[in-house]
Amino acid sequence: MELFHDVTLIEADDNAFEKFKKLRPDLVFNVAECANGISREAQIPAMLDMLQIPYTGSDPLTLATCLDKARTKEVLSHYKIPTAKFLLVETISDLKNFDLRFPVIVKPVAEGSGKGIFNSSLLYSLDKLKENLTNNLQSYNQPFLVEEFLPGREFTVAIIGNGEDAEVLPIVEINLSELPKELAPIYSYEAKWIVDTRDNPLNIFSCPAHIDASLEEKIKAISLNTYKVLRCRDWSRIDIRLDANGEPNIIEINPLPGILPDPKDNSCFPKAARSSGLSYEEMINKVLFTAAKRYSLI
Repeated sequence: MELFHDVTLIEADDNAFEKFKKLRPDLVFNVAECANGISREAQIPAMLDMLQIPYTGSDPLTLATCLDKARTKEVLSHYKIPTAKFLLVETISDLKNFDLRFPVIVKPVAEGSGKGIFNSSLLYSLDKLKENLTNNLQSYNQPFLVEEFLPGREFTVAIIGNGEDAEVLPIVEINLSELPKELAPIYSYEAKWIVDTRDNPLNIFSCPAHIDASLEEKIKAISLNTYKVLRCRDWSRIDIRLDANGEPNIIEINPLPGILPDPKDNSCFPKAARSSGLSYEEMINKVLFTAAKRYSLI
């Protein structure tokens, strides 16, 4: 099965608006992350909304919210969806309200793909936390999220669909125990981009994950609930870790998931799709037709 569509590539730059306005495509398959600001993943969808051009995936509000890790966790907390206890730090003075248990993990509030999450981001004392944040707040020019570290297993969950038709694909486990011993048990920048290469890929993924039926149902339920309350559309990938009691907690929501096509690349959404029996092309078409149905185009 091939894509069988007439496809025009449009770069997500400052010429995009005029190109969309002229071309008027029937439907845009949006994979644009853009470059600038915390709203960057929302910029192309906002253009398309203005032009009334249909597109795949979530709307600008969901995309902007989910890129902001603190805002995401505030929404999850409101809906009583488990997520690690956290503190948003804009300046070092914000640590006067610090009441988290060590170890903690620190993350820039609005980055993706492991950026800013290093082996050194797992911290065990207030002095080290202050030192880390003093350096990083200046380097990244954005607030940092400080979270209580979740010590359990880690999973990522791909979802396609809307409403009652939302479908969880086979769950991927990231087997952090398989990381080199010098790395912390987190899926860090080093783990994603330095140790794990196409020539020497890390064998740390299991799909479907080796879990019992009870845990699988819990993970599916929390993922679908998160997908719903954050108003994700068409597709998304949701990252989960177990707490000390073995209960699933939400780490992050990716409404614009990475989809590297080569199986040699450890790209989790296509990995889950292949495990469900979908080829890469069938996965793309499924997302496309899900959006088309939402717009009543089919």
